[in-house]
Amino acid sequence: MALASVLSACGGSGGYRPVSDVPVRIGPPYKVRGTTYTPAAQPGYDVLGYATWYGSESGNRVANGERFRPNWITGAHTTLPLPAYVEVTSLDTGRRIVVRINDRGPFGESARIIDLSKGAAELLGIRAKGKAAVRVRVVEPPEKDRAALRKGKPAATLPPIPAQTLANLQGQFARGVGTR
Repeated sequence: MALASVLSACGGSGGYRPVSDVPVRIGPPYKVRGTTYTPAAQPGYDVLGYATWYGSESGNRVANGERFRPNWITGAHTTLPLPAYVEVTSLDTGRRIVVRINDRGPFGESARIIDLSKGAAELLGIRAKGKAAVRVRVVEPPEKDRAALRKGKPAATLPPIPAQTLANLQGQFARGVGTR
């Protein structure tokens, strides 16, 4: 039953929920391909893993009921509240962007921690790679950035992380996720 509700929220046409930050939806546990996911508020979420991107589902309904727009700066996460805001950092370049989470996924490989829209993947500079090492952490951006993201525009540009911090994250990734 839970799988059916998750899948029905992702497909279909018409009757889309307006793009809004309220209500925040956490939702009950759900199961996909034999794995149970338990959505929860996770204010300290800060994880290294892989990002992939998706973009051919234009017009489909995402898990929170909004219309998927591939060029917007959005993403999918298995357990964060919908919507949530995360800072995604490329571990190759140190480039950082703020992404609005409004969908569920990725499902499958455990090291994949986020699916990015095509627009987010382009802005982060990872679209050509298809799969890239990233850091994802929950953030509370200012209302100006939230409003921009709700309208499909990017949040304010963030400076790249310092070289020493990037090297530290790359080392953690190599010892953890990169060895799975």
